[in-house]
Amino acid sequence: MLPQDISGQMKELDNLKGRIIGKAETEGFARLRVCSPKSVPDVPERLAAFFGAGRHGQMEWMERRIEWRGDPSVLWPEARSVIMLAEAYTPDHDPLDDLRFGDRGVISVYARGRDYHDIVKKRLKRVARWLVDEVDCEVKVFVDTAPVPEKALGQASGLGWQGKHTNLVSRGLGNWFFLGAIFTTLDLPPDPAEVDHCGTCNRCLDICPTDAFPAPYQLDARRCISYLTIEHEGPVDEELRPKLGNRIYGCDDCLAVCPWNKFAEIARDARYAAKDDLDAPPLAELVRLDDAAFRAKFSGSPIKRSGRNRFVRNVLYAIGNSGDPNLASAARDLMTDADPTVADAARWAVDQLRQS
Repeated sequence: MLPQDISGQMKELDNLKGRIIGKAETEGFARLRVCSPKSVPDVPERLAAFFGAGRHGQMEWMERRIEWRGDPSVLWPEARSVIMLAEAYTPDHDPLDDLRFGDRGVISVYARGRDYHDIVKKRLKRVARWLVDEVDCEVKVFVDTAPVPEKALGQASGLGWQGKHTNLVSRGLGNWFFLGAIFTTLDLPPDPAEVDHCGTCNRCLDICPTDAFPAPYQLDARRCISYLTIEHEGPVDEELRPKLGNRIYGCDDCLAVCPWNKFAEIARDARYAAKDDLDAPPLAELVRLDDAAFRAKFSGSPIKRSGRNRFVRNVLYAIGNSGDPNLASAARDLMTDADPTVADAARWAVDQLRQS
């Protein structure tokens, strides 16, 4: 039997954890689980293999602070627990349906509404402040803003497992959810890690337009449409351009076909819903955006971070793939654009339409 004082402390921590879960649910989070910062020992080896193969492409920033990215306990040595939270952003329709309209652009579901970084971080801060007020502890919050292995911690905490598409999948949420983390000096009771439930399913691998998965559970970002349209600077390899289709910012194909989405929860925050002008927007309008118009249109959106030139490059690739000769004049106008990558994309688009 445990000594009475230790047993009492454990009961207090269990009770506190229950109240944290209640607070998180009140703030709009769908799930909360807890793990130790030391619960992801295999991450350094996986990262080394990823970087060693050059699969990170131009994302050199991922290699910086690799010791933090590989070991959360190094990021903040005083932390004793990581509180992992999930927030659903499930779309109200199948985003694959949007791929049928060649004259319209397809934007990843997560980027059609308000920037999730701002929304989730504010919720995390409210939970964290409440926790500090309730008990003597220190906290730090993270939402994609530091080298934290959120997906690995999500699996270690029991939120879900990293599926064959490398994204986190939950038996109760599908894979349409954001992750947030609260590191704390509290030694909270951990939850059991989740195990893999993908089985023999390969839908996410089979649907990838660019064959970005060299093997299950492995991603080559250099071929991933999300990487190519968001992170990659300069021209996209001509072999890959036709495979982008009308995807102009991100790609949801591997997420959309996951059978676990039948258990997905509806997004609780209306701000994640697509803005009217970002739900299959006409390519003819987007291609004419100059820098000022681009910034105004995407204020408060994660798309703004990509910049006008990269975004319009993507739109031009989509125009080239559209088969719509009515879009040729808009592309032709940008063949002398000041940005050489945009000009190159415009010439490619015009050539593609001429051949179609």
